[in-house]
Amino acid sequence: MKLTDLTRHRAMFVWLVALLVLLSACSPAEERAAPDPEPGASAAQPEADGTTCAAHAAPKEQCFICDPSLREKGRLWCREHDRYEDRCWLCHPELEDKDRLWCTEHSLYEDECFLCHPELLEETSEPAEGATGSSTTSESGGSTLMCNEHGVPEEECGICHPELLVQDPSRPGLKVRLASEASAAKAGVVVRTPEVQQMEGGVGCFAEITFNQNKLAKITSLVAGVVKSVKVDLGSQVDRGDLLATVTSETIGEAQGAYLQAVTEKELRRKVFERERDLLAQRISSEREYQEAEAAHQASAAAVRQARQRLVVLGFDESQIAALTDQQSMPGVLELRAPFGGEIVERAAVQGAVVDVADVLFTLADTSVLWGMVNIPESQLSRVHPGQDVKLTVESLPGQMFPGTLTWISASVDKRTRMAQGRVEVSNAGGRLKAQMFAHAQISTSKSDQAVVVPVSAVQNVTGTPVVFVRTSIDLFEARPVTLGAKQNGQIEIASGLRPDEPVVVAGGFALKSQFLASRLGAGCVDD
Repeated sequence: MKLTDLTRHRAMFVWLVALLVLLSACSPAEERAAPDPEPGASAAQPEADGTTCAAHAAPKEQCFICDPSLREKGRLWCREHDRYEDRCWLCHPELEDKDRLWCTEHSLYEDECFLCHPELLEETSEPAEGATGSSTTSESGGSTLMCNEHGVPEEECGICHPELLVQDPSRPGLKVRLASEASAAKAGVVVRTPEVQQMEGGVGCFAEITFNQNKLAKITSLVAGVVKSVKVDLGSQVDRGDLLATVTSETIGEAQGAYLQAVTEKELRRKVFERERDLLAQRISSEREYQEAEAAHQASAAAVRQARQRLVVLGFDESQIAALTDQQSMPGVLELRAPFGGEIVERAAVQGAVVDVADVLFTLADTSVLWGMVNIPESQLSRVHPGQDVKLTVESLPGQMFPGTLTWISASVDKRTRMAQGRVEVSNAGGRLKAQMFAHAQISTSKSDQAVVVPVSAVQNVTGTPVVFVRTSIDLFEARPVTLGAKQNGQIEIASGLRPDEPVVVAGGFALKSQFLASRLGAGCVDD
């Protein structure tokens, strides 16, 4: 039993000694071999904010591994292994120079690691932030750095470097290499060349159909009374001047009587005036009597005009007043007539009903021309102006298009929706459009007879950038940023970035987009 305990204690002692040796061997090389600092050496590592990157034992203001803004501009970065692409031996083992010392902590050669050797910054004439100076340039002799996994230049490899996708016509798009030549067919990728056709650019917005307010009338009685008769019904088509209803009213009778009395009085005063004028000419009547007759005649004429104006205010037109004078109309009855041709869209008049002043008995609308009230986004206001052509479509009327014209744009923008209201006048000769219908309006802003057009499914959104995939070989596709134009009937115009003769993916593009973004999902260029 005692021999067993002694053996156990010896084994524990040996294990502890081995652990201490291992820990000392794992200490950083610069810690074990660092020479004593010379006077003033601490000034070689200025720390502006007094903080240090604990992960890489370097001032935070110089740690290009943690801060992407400190990295050398234009130099590719391997995101899978956190180092420059031309210093990543896992991706590019052929680039490693085994005769040069390697800093494992910062993934640079020792003779260029300015984090371990800050004196290197003093040797460079223009030490850019985070740059490693002229010594960091790839020793590839200026040749293109290739992605061994996908067989394309590193700067064009979309799978390894999707962050390089930019909308810049001067540089090629990023390449996406599939696993095999059969991968595209298995993923359902369909390729065809774009179409060239006429395309109209425009601004799409929602609209609501309303009655033309310039051809909408509320028919009222203007006086209290009783509805004597109703001559029209809902949906009746009427012409200007057609009789709609009659209303009996004491007020109407008094106004008509006052007018007839004034007309009679005027006729009497006219005869008296003419007689006094003749008598004065024969020196039978005096000048005073003539002047009194003239004044009475003028006063009677003024009374007629006043009584006539009252009838006009009550809704009588010239023909009705003339009929009253000729005793062809019924005293005490107000005739309500259509002010213009149109359709009775509302009716409240009922025979025998008592109506008050300003009660609306009918609503008359000319439905041959309606309004489409559109809501235009603030960001699109610079593209639209009155006079532009507009096409309206309604979901309940599929396959039908209604042309119109933009006639007005609001002078203000809604503070909540950030939209400005506009008005479109649209023809409705067939009566198919109804008020309060919702519609989609396309305001035409441009027109092209030779537009490059692809299906909407061909365009993929990659981190906010519209992209199409152009096939360059059976298993290689180019992610090409494009500028979009007009969109209609499931087709979209490619304003720039694509030629008519280039084969573009029109179906199955999402599979290529997923492959393009594979590295962002955790897969890299050296993953199986």
